[in-house]
Amino acid sequence: MNVSVPADPQPLHPGLSSDPGNVDLGSAALVSPLPHSPGVVNSPVNSPRLGILASGSGSNFEAVMQAIAQGQLQAEAAVLIYNQPGAKVADRAHQWQVPSLLLNHRDYGDREGLDRAIVATLHQFGVQWVVMAGWMRIVTPVLIEAFPQRIINIHPSLLPSFKGIRAVEQALAAGVRIAGCTVHLVVADVDSGPILMQAAVPVLATDTVDTLHARIQVQEHRILPAAIAQAVASQGG
Repeated sequence: MNVSVPADPQPLHPGLSSDPGNVDLGSAALVSPLPHSPGVVNSPVNSPRLGILASGSGSNFEAVMQAIAQGQLQAEAAVLIYNQPGAKVADRAHQWQVPSLLLNHRDYGDREGLDRAIVATLHQFGVQWVVMAGWMRIVTPVLIEAFPQRIINIHPSLLPSFKGIRAVEQALAAGVRIAGCTVHLVVADVDSGPILMQAAVPVLATDTVDTLHARIQVQEHRILPAAIAQAVASQGG
């Protein structure tokens, strides 16, 4: 159910108002979870609260939620923010009873404007850690400085090799024999923060972008929850 933000500041969800810190949310829409969804997860009391950013199908979001449900990650998904209307990750959030909010990047004049809206939303949901689980936007110091050393990103290459977009295509074009994925902390330089965890996969002679990406994703789903748990533990929650 998509609920458009009204003109008057009536709360759409506990902790979320239509005017978060006087930040323009553009055409933001909150997707409220079903009250009795079978995917509900009961996190331990005082678990760190995650704000998850995603742009597409949400397979990494799903992996994080599965890890929480299975007790492998002691955390709570407080909110999902997505930037692409119709992104399938919103359906996944609905199934897991995680509130989701559309912040369409096209509705903002610059990256900083989008990030101000993101920060306002994350603060209203009491988020302590930010997880970029397939977030296809370059973030700015507005977001980074709001959560210093507490923003985690997953990237489909063995950093520092093949930064930026189309990392899998870059790996194939370079003719490497080993590819993989990296979980790292986010800093101002793209895909350059401290590395938390990596996993490698072989590149086969018959590989296409799709087949190699699918094999890398299997490892992404394994190491992202583990890296979140490690990062949270290292900073005491």
